[in-house]
Amino acid sequence: MTTPDLITADLVDLGLDATDKHGATRALAERLVSAGRVTDLEEFLKDVAAREEQMATGLEGGIGIPHCRSAAVTAPTLAFGRSDAGVDFGAPDGPAKLIFLIAAPEGGGSEHLKVLAALARRLVRAEFKQNLLDAADPAAVAEYIRQEVA
Repeated sequence: MTTPDLITADLVDLGLDATDKHGATRALAERLVSAGRVTDLEEFLKDVAAREEQMATGLEGGIGIPHCRSAAVTAPTLAFGRSDAGVDFGAPDGPAKLIFLIAAPEGGGSEHLKVLAALARRLVRAEFKQNLLDAADPAAVAEYIRQEVA
C-alpha cells in the first residue's frame, strides 16, 4: 500500500478567512475530513486544541503550525492555509498569514516531527515564505511544499 502524498491541492486554502485559530484550524481540518485523512472532525480538533494548550504554535514571521497526533488521523498529512488578515497563534510578533496544520496518526512514530523540522528549516528562508504568500494555484503550492519538505 502506498502512502498518500503529504499534501495535495485539495488540502490548500489560499483564501482562509477565519478570524481566530480555532476557526482556521477547523477550516483546514474540514479539508482533511473531505480528503479522507481524518475520520472524526471533533476528536481531531480536540486533540489539536489539547496540543495548542501545552504551547502556542505560532512562530515569528507570520507562521502558525498547529499540529497533533490523533487516533482520528488515517495518514500523515499537511494542510496549508493562507490568511490575508492573519490569525493569532500566539507568536510574539503577531498574527500568522501562513498556517500549516500537521496531522499525524496516533501511533505514527516521529514522522510528524520530521515534517515539523523540515518545515521549520524552510520557514526561516524569506524566499520560501514569499513564494507561499504570492502563490495563486493550490496545486502548485502543494507541489512546492511537497518538494521542499520531502
